[in-house]
Amino acid sequence: MVVRAQVRVVMAIVPELDLSPWIKPKWEVPKKVKVFDLDGNPVGEIELPPHFFTPVRIDLIRRAFLSAFTKRLQPKGTDPMAGKRTTAESFGVGLGLARVPRIKGHLWPRAAFAPMCVGGRRAHPPKVEKKIHEYINKKERRLAIRSAIAATAIPDLVRARGHIIDNVVQIPPVVVKDFENLQFTSDVKRVFKKLGLWDDVERAHEKTRIRAGKGKRRGRRYKTPKSVLVVVSEKCPVMQAVKNLPGVDVVTVNNLNMLVLAPGGQPGRLTLWTDEALRRLTNLFVV
Repeated sequence: MVVRAQVRVVMAIVPELDLSPWIKPKWEVPKKVKVFDLDGNPVGEIELPPHFFTPVRIDLIRRAFLSAFTKRLQPKGTDPMAGKRTTAESFGVGLGLARVPRIKGHLWPRAAFAPMCVGGRRAHPPKVEKKIHEYINKKERRLAIRSAIAATAIPDLVRARGHIIDNVVQIPPVVVKDFENLQFTSDVKRVFKKLGLWDDVERAHEKTRIRAGKGKRRGRRYKTPKSVLVVVSEKCPVMQAVKNLPGVDVVTVNNLNMLVLAPGGQPGRLTLWTDEALRRLTNLFVV
């Protein structure tokens, strides 16, 4: 009570106390970043869109990722009559037999219908009406996307995801529009080496492993870590050129989503932007 009274007295004496000079944000993002050519040389500057200055809401990012991830799941269910297409009935008590439904007309009647019987129904089958999709409001989803975009410009979060950024020229790296016209993977590899991104691609290659379990014989044998995300302005030849690089994803700026910006719900993916993609980003994902 004494402390609260003292606070009231201080606020009464200094009612318009401005604490902003002493309160610093947890992460700072520069207003402008350098633009590099295909040889890794700076050729100019570009102002970052306002999305990069959105507060990073990790809780909201994880919820939006869960919503996007569960939206792809297909509802599963069983036939309501599965295991019930039989005339089996219980013979009742007094025969020295278990009181389970049995098929009539046999010397030793076989049990049926009951969940613990061979060919019987399932006790708790999967139901189509089960809620498997995590719903999220439209404005919350857009805020989460902007927050995930902002996390790509924070080196601490990028490093916390496990990316190797020791030789990266800048976070986030931005290249000129000529990058979108590259047609060969060898050219993309050369640009990645100039910008310092190739170390992270090699990390994804070295940590690629064989999946444990039955999935290895169901078309998903290998698990590859996520590496660089390339954001382009529109469909272009480079989208085919990067498909062979391990862990590298490419997406147009119109199709940015939580599955590529924050895989696993962990923000801070190492992202390469083109200058034209940044210009088009300004009017997207606005509440």
